[in-house]
Amino acid sequence: MNMTGLGGFWGIVLLALDIWALVSIIGSNSSTGKKVLWALLVFFLPLIGFLIWLVAGPRASK
Repeated sequence: MNMTGLGGFWGIVLLALDIWALVSIIGSNSSTGKKVLWALLVFFLPLIGFLIWLVAGPRASK
């Protein structure tokens, strides 16, 4: 069992959601510094970082 207790199917789902968050962060209009901080949060804390980004993070511009 891994550290987060997420494996198999749920691990793949979390990976897909984190990739979506990172793409959205990179495509946002935020400053480079903010993008880096958000990306690091999502990268190092996948589940918690994604949930925080979902609530308060920058979104990609349309």
